[in-house]
Amino acid sequence: MSDNAITARPYAQAVFELAKDDGRFPHWSEVLRRLADLAGQEQVSALFSHPKVGRDDIAGILIAGCGDLLDDAGKNLVQLLVRNGRLVALEDIAEQFEILRAEEERTITARVESALPVSDAHQQKIAQALEKKLGRKVTLEVSADPSLIGGAVIRAGDLVIDGSVKTRLEKLAAAVSS
Repeated sequence: MSDNAITARPYAQAVFELAKDDGRFPHWSEVLRRLADLAGQEQVSALFSHPKVGRDDIAGILIAGCGDLLDDAGKNLVQLLVRNGRLVALEDIAEQFEILRAEEERTITARVESALPVSDAHQQKIAQALEKKLGRKVTLEVSADPSLIGGAVIRAGDLVIDGSVKTRLEKLAAAVSS
């Protein structure tokens, strides 16, 4: 958790409540992701502390960067974050919003790293098994990592299932050396 996580919490909670009331979770996810991406750009973030760039100018740049994506509530959020000097917390606001959204929608993203590509059929089996174990709808993010040698590592929230050959070899080496 970053230094801005505590600062971000009330903003994420407020946006979550707004999105929940309006039934617009996907819209607000996109808004926060776009704002966080813009604020994370070096050229833009350098303006946040530049003495010759005013708050209205910074807000205008972010609002223009989002184009038609921002409605009045989105513009108000940008202006509030600028006024309170909280733009550096945008990444954390977006992350915490997604956590709240996932909890509300009973979803979770599971990351699967495997030594070899995983077929669609195996991905479905993994997702079904995780849904049964976690009691949530699971979205998989699958990537290949040849350094695992064989097997896979699955991460879903606090759950980590490490079935990689690399880890087994490391455990064996530690057992042999002690």
